[in-house]
Amino acid sequence: MPQNCERTPVVRDNGRHQWEKDRARAPRTVRATTGATEHDTGLDSPDLVFHARYRDLAAPRALAEAFGVPAGTVLLERSYRTRYDAESAPFALVTSYLVREMIAANPELLDETNEPWPGGTQSQLHTVGIEVDRVEERLTARAPHPAEARELELPPGAPVILLRKTSYDVDDRVVNIADVTLPADRTELLFTTCLERW
Repeated sequence: MPQNCERTPVVRDNGRHQWEKDRARAPRTVRATTGATEHDTGLDSPDLVFHARYRDLAAPRALAEAFGVPAGTVLLERSYRTRYDAESAPFALVTSYLVREMIAANPELLDETNEPWPGGTQSQLHTVGIEVDRVEERLTARAPHPAEARELELPPGAPVILLRKTSYDVDDRVVNIADVTLPADRTELLFTTCLERW
């Protein structure tokens, strides 16, 4: 990418999780109007190019421990790439994991051709009776691996922000883990902490 090109900025606000939850039970017509990427970028759905790839994965030890399941438990690994149609680089590299058995009651959740799912993951989980209670996000930063730098079209010296998003249901089970690699040159992280009044 030429150095003088302005890339579409992304503002990721932690208020997005409540916004997603509020829409999880809304009619499809409401959920289909806008998604998390539109929320974070201000772009409209027709301006976005979306790609999803699903595969089954035997849970490696670290993911199995994070989910609280035995190693080897079948996970559904979902890889997402979304980009502005006027740009060639995706906004982020996203890999999300679900315990396959937890969602198997709705076969539509196992089919990548149903993406992008109106209302996102919280709406998907709602279809099998799972309500997300809280979302934990951990952030670190590092230099990108060469493949990440190429795919994200990072300028020289730009780091990546690594986000591990863990969603818990109302029974305190881990129901979704997402690893997101964000290009630091176009991503702003905004955290708003609402405090209960006295």
